Amino acid sequence: MIDVTHQINAVRRRVGSRVFKAGEARVVTVSQTYDSTAEDVWDACTNPERIPRWFLPVSGELRLGGRYQLEGNAGGTIERCDPPESFAATWEYGGDVSWIELRVIPEGEGRARFELDHIAHVDDERWGEFGPGAVGVGWDMGLVGLTLHLETGASVDPQKAMAWFGSEEGRRFVTRSSEAWYEASVAAGEDARAARAAADRTT
Repeated sequence: MIDVTHQINAVRRRVGSRVFKAGEARVVTVSQTYDSTAEDVWDACTNPERIPRWFLPVSGELRLGGRYQLEGNAGGTIERCDPPESFAATWEYGGDVSWIELRVIPEGEGRARFELDHIAHVDDERWGEFGPGAVGVGWDMGLVGLTLHLETGASVDPQKAMAWFGSEEGRRFVTRSSEAWYEASVAAGEDARAARAAADRTT
């Protein structure tokens, strides 16, 4: 489906914190540069006809103040939208509310970077249990779909994708992703032993 090593190495991962809304929040950032224009990357991430081709079916009103729902996953409200550069939305799942901020950044002629912050108010106990990989691995999996879609223009078959993630290669991808988030966590100053335990639980 995709070259595991190349895809893992193509993604930049960052772990940090910032003051956000109700106080100090954890921030997990994932980004990847594509041989696509900023307009094309923006359209892939905001066009309700294209989002299901690489991510999940989406319903609702994809406009400022509108509500959206990803099938079988999160929903929320679009809080800010500055096309074709960025948008921000709540990410509501399982009774919890976090936030996503997406930026599309031109990087020379015909190239653009997808960069997403996932921001959450997470207490130390919960963070210590699974670390940044709790959401980071999922975003890595999502970027597999976006990469395939932008490279080929084709739709990713959800059944084939799930079968691949359950295969030996797919499990290797998830393990490598979790390891990369462990490394990002340590680089951000997390205790290496605690980060290792959290990453192992996530994997």
